[in-house]
Formats: sequence, structure tokens, C-alpha cells
Amino acid sequence: MSDALRIEGLTKRFGDNVAVDNVSLTVDTGEVLGFLGPNGAGKSTTMKMIAGFLTPTSGTAVVKNHDVLVDPLSVKRVIGYLPEGAPAYPDMTPLSFLGFIAGTRGYDGAERSDRVDDAIRRTRISSVALQPIETLSKGYKRRVGLAQALLHDPEVLILDEPTDGLDPNQKHEVRALIQEMAPHKCIVISTHILEEVEAVCSRAVIIADGRVVADGTPADLKAKSSGGTLDDFFREVTANA
Repeated sequence: MSDALRIEGLTKRFGDNVAVDNVSLTVDTGEVLGFLGPNGAGKSTTMKMIAGFLTPTSGTAVVKNHDVLVDPLSVKRVIGYLPEGAPAYPDMTPLSFLGFIAGTRGYDGAERSDRVDDAIRRTRISSVALQPIETLSKGYKRRVGLAQALLHDPEVLILDEPTDGLDPNQKHEVRALIQEMAPHKCIVISTHILEEVEAVCSRAVIIADGRVVADGTPADLKAKSSGGTLDDFFREVTANA
């Protein structure tokens, strides 16, 4: 495995509030990291800084040897990012939106069409590809957001709540897709669904009050809890943070 993502002393302050406090960790190609924490713990803020959409107060993130502070465009080329809310142009269809994204990433002609078709196929949104995005359910909007993150086959995926709003069958499909991609990518998933961590993640990091309070495999963390479950460990470690 190779070192794909390195976070060094990442810190973000909003006035007097420290949202992310000196977070450091590495994630390798072949790892699926579950990024866990209570609401307001700093998960989404950390992901935004890794993806180059929010400037750190201090520290940095290095993605495939590209420093997000020095060369943010190179980071964006090798990263696929699904933010909160899956923002998209509501009057576009998924097909036109993905075509637009493909164009901004420099694809044209047959390659552009092939990239769009593959993203639609992998996220199973062909049945709504010609509907305005504003008419789609929350689950389908989320899958459109996932499709744009996958479109350029990035080496690193940063997915903020990728199964939020999906029904049970859709959750299963997305988890299977993540497992399929896992051996060849570095994947970081923010989620509040602990069963999702056990289903797809090889490692879990728990953040509370902007600081990393636990880091290990799901099995290791479960073994450290009083009740032998990941839910027990999560409640115990965040209560004591």
C-alpha cells in the first residue's frame, strides 16, 4: 500500500471557536476510513479542508504528494469529493450536470460521454438521468452527487455521508460499490451509521470537539468497549472527550 493522504496538524478556527484542533493522520491506498463523531465534532470541516474548499488556520493536507495549500488544483484533480447536501444545479438533469462536470475536468468527445455513462451506470441513476435534479428524491440527489465524485476515477475519495437519504436497497448498492473500489483507492467516509462502518470500513477514526480521540479497526475498537459493540465504544469515548 502507498501513502495516499497525509493530514498534518490540521486546525480550523472560526473566531474563538476551534472547529478542528491539530488533527494528524495518514490513510493508505486500499484503506476505507470511517470518520466518526457527534454532530459538530469537526468531520465535515476536516473534509472541506482536505478537498481544498476551506483554508486551514494552520496545518495542511497532502493528497498523493500534492499539498492542498501549495497546489490545490492538483489536489482537486486526484480527489473525488462528495460534500454535505450533494449540491447541484437544480434545473439541470443528471445527464447534463454530469456532462458539465466532465467538461470542467477536461474531458471531451467520446471520452466525455464514456465517463458520464459509466458514472450513471455505477451509481444506478439511469432511470432519472433525464429528469430535472430539483424533482428528484433526496436519495437520488445524493447518488447524482456521488456520480460526479466518481466521474474522473479519482485515486482518493472523500465522501461526506454518502448514504444519507438512501433507502435500504440503495444503501446496500452504494456500500457494495465502495467495497468494489476499495482495493485501488484511498476512501474516507463520514457517517453517523455505525453499522456502515462495520460493513465497509477497514479502519475507524473518531473525532470529538475537533480532536481525534480513537483510531483503529472496527474490531479493535469494539474490543475496547464495555459492551463489546462499536456503538458502546463510540458513546464511551465521546462522553469522555
